[in-house]
Amino acid sequence: MSADPQDVVAVDPDPGIDERARQILDFEREWWRYAGAKEQAVRERFTLAPTDYYQLLNTVIDDDAALAYDPMLVKRLRRLRSARQRQRAAKRSGADAR
Repeated sequence: MSADPQDVVAVDPDPGIDERARQILDFEREWWRYAGAKEQAVRERFTLAPTDYYQLLNTVIDDDAALAYDPMLVKRLRRLRSARQRQRAAKRSGADAR
């Protein structure tokens, strides 16, 4: 039985990132598979407040070693972050125009 190409994730086994960053990226790749809210899973798994987790995640995805570890995931997370930043900027400029 062959693996479905969509299920294959290219992950560099030794990317030069620390264990915590690796755990965060692994969690981001699979958090939706677990029951409950993401924020609760963050508290349970990392013992961090969601705000602290997201600050740490942003630092991790800016690291080139994280990009080497899981390029597709990191690029997707960077795109999502950029889209949220554009939305916030558009809301601010729209609010200023009133």
